[in-house]
Amino acid sequence: MINPFVMVIFGATGDLARTKLIPALFSLYKKKQLPKDFYIIGFARRDLINDGFLQIFESLNDKKEWNDFLRYISYHQGDFSDEKAYISLTGKLNLLEKNNNHLNFLYYLATPPVNYLEIIHGLQESELIDKKKEDIHRTRLIIEKPFGKDLETARNLDRKLSENFDERQIFRVDHYLAKETVQNMIAFRFANGIFEPVWNNNYIDHVQITWGEVKGVGGRGKFFDGVGLLRDVAQNHLLQLIATIAMEQPKTFSKEGVRDARAKAIKAIRGISSKDILENIVRGQYKDYLLEKDVSPKSETETFVAMKLFVDSPRFKDVPFYLRAGKKVPKDVVEISIVFIQTCHILFKEFGCPEIGNVLTIHIQPDEGIILRVITKKPDSKLALGTVDMKFTYQEEFGNKGADAYEKLLLDVFDGDQMLFNRSDELESSWELITQILRGWESQGPVMKFYDSGTWGPIEANRLIEKDGKKWL
Repeated sequence: MINPFVMVIFGATGDLARTKLIPALFSLYKKKQLPKDFYIIGFARRDLINDGFLQIFESLNDKKEWNDFLRYISYHQGDFSDEKAYISLTGKLNLLEKNNNHLNFLYYLATPPVNYLEIIHGLQESELIDKKKEDIHRTRLIIEKPFGKDLETARNLDRKLSENFDERQIFRVDHYLAKETVQNMIAFRFANGIFEPVWNNNYIDHVQITWGEVKGVGGRGKFFDGVGLLRDVAQNHLLQLIATIAMEQPKTFSKEGVRDARAKAIKAIRGISSKDILENIVRGQYKDYLLEKDVSPKSETETFVAMKLFVDSPRFKDVPFYLRAGKKVPKDVVEISIVFIQTCHILFKEFGCPEIGNVLTIHIQPDEGIILRVITKKPDSKLALGTVDMKFTYQEEFGNKGADAYEKLLLDVFDGDQMLFNRSDELESSWELITQILRGWESQGPVMKFYDSGTWGPIEANRLIEKDGKKWL
């Protein structure tokens, strides 16, 4: 059972609250997965009355039970740096606690990262947070990526968090960890005995990870410009996906068991020197990016990145991981492909083997599922070989795609389960690598490559993998 809670959403008029948080909370409400007593307070700068705030979510207005759900939502206007706004908030929370002394306090930072420190300071000064309380789990902080802009700022943020919160209270959101297929990878790898024996450098040729969005930055120009895809996607999503593939079997299927294994895998990703940046990293920008709203006309922010990385563990020694992520590419996709060493030619060389043999592909979105490509004889009297795909999708097998990522994350926050949330040591290791790349770009001078919208990035992204005799799938 979920305890009664009050969730204060900082940045409640922003895109995240509008498109993810409130819809997820409303969905949980309709499924009767929220407690009888809960309260949602939207905290933002915009000078709105309560009705004006609720109009932001007008797309949900025609949904059944929406009017009932509205009873649990209120708006609190104030600047994040204004002491009076926190004093007023304290009064509201004290009144709610007076009526329900089992209330959990959840503070969700759905703002740009530039606001994090001032919000934490405001909570601290108003004594809304106190990690020394006996019942430490009653207060939780939920914070969205990116967690900093480089290693130094990430450490500063982590230091501020640790001064005010116990690690058990901090929920660092990377919603990809809550994707059904990403979670299923642990079960898929370690519950099926047929895969673990070949999950190593004796059988795996290389790994490809692709993240793509058809759209550009859209209305996120103010946030995205100056941040870029390396920080926004690679530092968290892509490195977490590498960890999912490269991690060793957790000692236990518990939050710390899984997070320990994930952290060791990220730490094992090989660093990259400045002189190797141009050889192994491609930085791209779609050609009309500078025309986007709220983007500087002189911006050097990347909208595409391709990388060749290695994981220095006995299991994956010398197995290359090729990653590419971009906006304004041909399709919306997130997938991992494990390409196995081609052995077909040993026995069937004279009959002609497919260029690429066995491939295990994990589709994370939009069509969650797993595909195994195998080589088979074509139906003919003459021996000829081809490939076929053995497919599993959540939609076809179970009739749905599983729980929405934000619904799953919110339920875990309510339950105090941190398995699907980043830990501080995971973040530090990932930022060490990303900061090396950022510094390499600075030292190498102009390294930006441009590409047409609707293509898979600059030509250099293809050369990155083709020089090794491989191709993007």
